[in-house]
Amino acid sequence: MQASGRNAGLGLALVSAFAFGGSGVAAKPLIEAGLDPLHMVWLRVGGAALVLSPLAWRHRALLRRKPLLLAGFGIVAVAGVQAFYFASLSRIPVGVALLLEYLGPALLLGWIRFVQRRPVTRAAAAGAAVAVVGLACVVEVWAGLKLDALGVLLGLCAACCQAFYFVFADQGADGEDAPDPIGVIAYGMLIGALVMTVLARPWEIDWQVLGGQAWMGDTAVPAPLLLGWVVLVATVFAYLTGIVSVRSLSPQVASVVAFLEAVVATVFAWVLLGEHLSTPQVIGGALVLGGAFIAQTARPAATPVREAERPVPVAVDRETTTA
Repeated sequence: MQASGRNAGLGLALVSAFAFGGSGVAAKPLIEAGLDPLHMVWLRVGGAALVLSPLAWRHRALLRRKPLLLAGFGIVAVAGVQAFYFASLSRIPVGVALLLEYLGPALLLGWIRFVQRRPVTRAAAAGAAVAVVGLACVVEVWAGLKLDALGVLLGLCAACCQAFYFVFADQGADGEDAPDPIGVIAYGMLIGALVMTVLARPWEIDWQVLGGQAWMGDTAVPAPLLLGWVVLVATVFAYLTGIVSVRSLSPQVASVVAFLEAVVATVFAWVLLGEHLSTPQVIGGALVLGGAFIAQTARPAATPVREAERPVPVAVDRETTTA
């Protein structure tokens, strides 16, 4: 991969992390105003599906070419992550649930190494390890720690779903028949919305909450404005930039950069909601940034070839990726 292409991919990964990280600070005031968390998820996914539906029609050929990819992305990478995360929240502290969900990048490295039997760069593995430690500090996992077996299992399921988000995002990217990421996102949201409809029961939504105002710190903000941010920026824009960054970098690098989402969410909550940042959280944020920096320096391991077949050295085009 040329340096310019890699830098562009890294930039998109950072933009995606910031967009995803801003979802909580906009959704929390709506939830505190009386909106059920699962209803918030349904509005987020369903709104994104509505926005992207014209693009889904434009890429309708994907339904015939990549039906399993679209189904997997919608069920696992969209609905699965959300449903398991919020289910885990009902049984274990928020910080623990968030930490478990963001074990996804570490699980992804294990999938690549032990299931697909592909090499994992030392930089990516080291970056993931440093970022996990930093994330534990950011969410202050030791505060109010209460281990519930089912809650932990649900959190790990969310992590598995997050890991497969990166697998599905990169699926077929190297082939001549590579699916358009916009089409994948559009159908993923449509399928995810259908799944969340069953889980969230949106016919029970208190629509009056969305017609009023919600409080962001000491500031009253129109609820439709907050919902629009969650749908357009923290979902549509975040997913689109995220899937493109995976294809520009590699799943193992992009997934570690995604750790920044938790840091961004914490900083936004500090600035906009007045939630205090402790010293361990600041240190943890620095560790996450360091882990992401280490991971983005990763280079693919060279594939051994016989001397007689060794080609003239050329620049490596791409990180090792999933199939």
